[in-house]
Amino acid sequence: MTKSEFIKICDQSVKAVRSEFSYSQEKMSGALGISKKTLVEIEKGRSSLGWAGSVTLCTVFGESRILCGTFGSDIIMIVRGIAFENAEDNIRHANTTRIWWNTVYHQSGYIIEQNKVSQHYRLLAPDNSILASSFDKDELIRELNVNFIDK
Repeated sequence: MTKSEFIKICDQSVKAVRSEFSYSQEKMSGALGISKKTLVEIEKGRSSLGWAGSVTLCTVFGESRILCGTFGSDIIMIVRGIAFENAEDNIRHANTTRIWWNTVYHQSGYIIEQNKVSQHYRLLAPDNSILASSFDKDELIRELNVNFIDK
């Protein structure tokens, strides 16, 4: 998939994603870091999210059923695959991301890591896919125990 194809799909998906999350145009434009006017133009097919906006859409709304149905459950890997033109750069990037995270909690194969710079947390499934993120570790532990661990 090329950057252009990726951007086109994101442009065509943004309104459906907004509807999926029951966001107003104002709230969605704020989440994407664009003006409401620009969002309206994108939804009408007159403008584009571009590369940065498409990456933002997939990062902020990566758990969207619409986006996951289109790109698969590991959208970030798709973005990296498009961003890095060769496998060597992609592998180098993947290997260096571990230095930014500390494991702070683990249970039944699930892991909560904290980013060393931003201090936010992420909940990882046993396959290392990201299930949730928050600045509140206890919130993620509750989420883990309520929604992911078999009782």
